[in-house]
Amino acid sequence: MKIIVGMSGGVDSSTVTALLKSQGHEVIGVSMTLWRPDSPFKGGEKAACYGPNEHLSTEAAQAVCQALGVPFYAFNCSHEYEEWVIGYFRQEYLAGRTPNPCVRCNATLKFGMLPEMARRAGIDYDAFATGHYARVEKGENGRFRILRAADQAKDQSYFLCRLSQAQLARQMFPLGGMHKPEVRELARSFGLVTAERPDSQDFYSGDTNELIGEADRVGDIVEAETGKVLGKHTGYWKYTIGQRKGLGVASTQPLYVTEIDACRNRVVLGRQEAVRHHWLSADTMNWVSMEAPTQPLECQLKVRSVQVPVPCLLIPQADGTCMADFPQGIYAVAPGQAAVFYDGDVLLGGGFITAARA
Repeated sequence: MKIIVGMSGGVDSSTVTALLKSQGHEVIGVSMTLWRPDSPFKGGEKAACYGPNEHLSTEAAQAVCQALGVPFYAFNCSHEYEEWVIGYFRQEYLAGRTPNPCVRCNATLKFGMLPEMARRAGIDYDAFATGHYARVEKGENGRFRILRAADQAKDQSYFLCRLSQAQLARQMFPLGGMHKPEVRELARSFGLVTAERPDSQDFYSGDTNELIGEADRVGDIVEAETGKVLGKHTGYWKYTIGQRKGLGVASTQPLYVTEIDACRNRVVLGRQEAVRHHWLSADTMNWVSMEAPTQPLECQLKVRSVQVPVPCLLIPQADGTCMADFPQGIYAVAPGQAAVFYDGDVLLGGGFITAARA
């Protein structure tokens, strides 16, 4: 089988490349370059998906391919990344929401544009593989479905909730049944130069306020119950739902960000129980492993990747949106983030949160 592997320069995608080649497949490594030398952003030194040190990751991926005798191609996606991911990131924060750039990038670039650019470059292939910790299989209903990884601590299925059936039809996740220590050991056995490379969890290597690019805009920090002005902020986009530290106000009891009011340039604070949410609404739903439900459905919910799924009642709406009721509660459900629904290990689908309440 001819397989292209999306490579990031890390141990996971490097191991996938070596593993598939050892299994006798014809393998080609492909990478995206996202950072341009004349970028308007400064970035930082830490390892991240987006930053001026990106060339180190590209060079690592190329070195792995060279050692394995595998062709390697790097495609410049910087313009599209700035438009589709950075532009979205900025727009969401300025609207008072909390964006999820990884979910956005996966659907449009990593699993969309990257394999398409490979095809346009004349690289024909049977499958596209990545180092994500997730699984894909064809269900009894004929749909391709995403499952959580065997290594629950590393499971990345949450970030894949926007993938389409067309994308999943040729998708491979060779590490989905493995645990991270196994992958490291496998990388060592292959003699990969990336075997000990640390994982990178950061989206941007610098201060994310750079990406938003707004001058300070002074506004009120108010108490939710009384409307009393407690202090001033210099930009509502610098706050997130559930934030407790760095609020710059004095109070006799702990206060948390309960609302970001972009229209009135306000940050609203309240008590902890106000950010223990039990209900949300979501739109732009993408149903992966099932057709869009028409009746209420008992399932499980995640609103962030590292969260343990909680039981919920999913209530589909006539307009294609949905509501979810979860009596157990989830801390700090932020509009703009992805709400992803599961049936055990099976990812049913996901959308973006529009509202939440305690």
